[in-house]
Amino acid sequence: MAGGKGFAERERIGALNFARMARREGVKRVVYLGGLGDESKSKHLRSRHETARVLAAEGPPLTYFRAAMIVGAGSESYRTLRYLVGRLPVMIGPRWLRIDTQPIGIDATIEYLRCAPEVPESEGREVQIGGPDVLSYSEMLDRMALAMGKRPRRKLPVPFITPWLSALWLGLVTPVDVKVARPLVEGLTTATIVTDPSGAEPFGIAPESFDEALRRALAEEKLGEQAV
Repeated sequence: MAGGKGFAERERIGALNFARMARREGVKRVVYLGGLGDESKSKHLRSRHETARVLAAEGPPLTYFRAAMIVGAGSESYRTLRYLVGRLPVMIGPRWLRIDTQPIGIDATIEYLRCAPEVPESEGREVQIGGPDVLSYSEMLDRMALAMGKRPRRKLPVPFITPWLSALWLGLVTPVDVKVARPLVEGLTTATIVTDPSGAEPFGIAPESFDEALRRALAEEKLGEQAV
């Protein structure tokens, strides 16, 4: 997405080349992580879903994981939350702050991906994964503030702000590239929650709470800063 326009076609071609190579080389299983949500409302989510479709059609058997925000020290979505809370005492409140999402910690996400080849039921199917908490983005900002030892930030409702203006705003106050922020914000306008948990059940994984995932991510960042 950082390359700007045409990212969906570049991803489609990349998926096609990878799938054909994997089949040619005898790869037994491909595991892919895409996004939850209604892809018809977001070019970003639509591209994730098209990538999965191409991988399934052209490559080895696919396990297609779908997740909302992944909470970990290296996650762009997590970093965006942290920078917003850390830099702004007051925030504008776009409509998408009220949309529900189901974040999942990085440790549980990696465990799902690692275990996929060992779970026969996951071959050739979609697996929706999420943590135990369904929260709005506004609630996640408040939880982040508390985890950082700060008071929840005041939010000024601005219901008419467009995804493009939201992306510009994020680009001003966070390190996220505006070209990346815009498609990400478009994805925030649709609920990203697990609607079919059946695919995840055979894994027997119990993801940690959002608050615990935040605590781990903040601690990891602190260790990284001390190492530098």
